[in-house]
Amino acid sequence: MKAIRFEGRRILPVDIPVPDVKPGEALVRVSMAGICGTDIAIFNGYTHFEGVPGHEFAGVVEKCPDRPELIGKKVVADINIGCGACSDERHCPKRRVLGIRGHNGAFAEYLAVPAINLHPVPERLETRHAVFTELLAAALEISQQIHIHYHDRIAVLGDGPLGILVAAGLRQYSGGVVIAGRHPEKLAIAEKQGVKTFLLKKNTTPEDLLSQLGRFDITVDATGSPQGINWCIPLTRPEGTVAVKTTTSEKSGIDLSAVVVNELHLMGSRCGDMALALDFLETQRVHVEPLIEAVYPFVEFEAAFSHAMKKGSRKVLVAMPG
Repeated sequence: MKAIRFEGRRILPVDIPVPDVKPGEALVRVSMAGICGTDIAIFNGYTHFEGVPGHEFAGVVEKCPDRPELIGKKVVADINIGCGACSDERHCPKRRVLGIRGHNGAFAEYLAVPAINLHPVPERLETRHAVFTELLAAALEISQQIHIHYHDRIAVLGDGPLGILVAAGLRQYSGGVVIAGRHPEKLAIAEKQGVKTFLLKKNTTPEDLLSQLGRFDITVDATGSPQGINWCIPLTRPEGTVAVKTTTSEKSGIDLSAVVVNELHLMGSRCGDMALALDFLETQRVHVEPLIEAVYPFVEFEAAFSHAMKKGSRKVLVAMPG
């Protein structure tokens, strides 16, 4: 089968065998995959992953001995694969992560995934929208980690697809969500979903942001930058929460004095509930179509990845053959 590997900041199209289905696994034919900021970070050295990347996808089950009722069904999948003994597979110390850590991912014609990880996609949900399930689940996870009140003031920094989905998702829980970013056309996508917006100019500083917007109960770093958290900390009220979604290959340095003096809660936020995300997509509580910038055929993966790496790009999808 055709697949993609990253090696030393190179994209290598390869031919590899279709994966064998081990006990407890399913063979999924990938229909469409999304290129994520994490994929770009992996390409730049984050996690030192070796194998087939890609973790945002929708596909059709071709083999599944443990759940034969899923054969022929369109599915998405949880990306964390635990050892089987842990109660929390997401944080299993021996976990593999689809396309990120120890397990081949979705930039291939087929992939093997534990049957227990599969989630059927509602029939009326388009494949191109189902690809957003994992990303939306991650965005919504903040709402599962923090008790959000309607009058809470929430600032989301970063207007990439993740930031927009975080803002649009949290808007379902709070009327005080503001997203700050540098791209008017992307901020407009969030604004159409009821989110207030703030355009960051080239010379805007964290102090400028604080003077114009004031402090927030919750701030979210979805900038994709190692410095994003240093914009969030000054914006967060004493005893407020900073939720960090950014993952990069670079290290972040933070002002611990401000964290200690203001007694801030720093919270990492990663993957989320796929079933919740599918429900949001099916009921159109968030709209992902405006986030799609381009769809490339798989044979043009290098061009697709180059497009996705452009500063300010929205979501780039890759359609598999057939």
